[in-house]
Amino acid sequence: MPVLLYSPGACSLAPHIVLEWLGEPYEARRVKIGSPELFQVNPAGSVPVLIEDDGWVLTQAGAIVQHLARSRPEAELGALDDGRGEAELDRWSSFFTGDVHPSFYPVFMADRYTTDTSEQALEAVRQAGLKLVRRRFKILNDHLVDKPFILGPRRSVVDAYAFPMIRWASAKLPEGLDAYPNVVALHDRIANDAAVQKVLAEEDAA
Repeated sequence: MPVLLYSPGACSLAPHIVLEWLGEPYEARRVKIGSPELFQVNPAGSVPVLIEDDGWVLTQAGAIVQHLARSRPEAELGALDDGRGEAELDRWSSFFTGDVHPSFYPVFMADRYTTDTSEQALEAVRQAGLKLVRRRFKILNDHLVDKPFILGPRRSVVDAYAFPMIRWASAKLPEGLDAYPNVVALHDRIANDAAVQKVLAEEDAA
């Protein structure tokens, strides 16, 4: 059965949710980011890592969730079958990989973005990151104005991918998510899912 290496609070929550949604046996193994165990399978020393039955290793959350959707089409977690569905899935996966996720880097790791280690300089970096987060979340909120899920009428792996980032924004934006009611509604739809609650409980208890 597949093995997922994850760390609580990281974007590895997304494939953890998808694996639970699939309803098939898997192992979720908690690891420390940057640990020797993790470097053995991922030269970047980061999560998530998916190890398939035959030993094949896949990294990067966006790639993992799309692989899971495409290898188990009967779960209906992939693209909508409307001719442009795959492009839309790739579009939103790229949005989270290339736009949303990097917006949080200055917030979480401000010292990597300045040679001035004073608290004033670090706070300026954090605020610049939060400004980017707000821009990205407005795009997502506007997109969701008439949609229950990111791809439209049904959930997909892209919603799972969005979920940890919505949680980050809720925790890091001083004003919370009040300006993004459609994003909050998406979060609540996902959070109220029994499988998601199971995963959150497992990660919190790990």
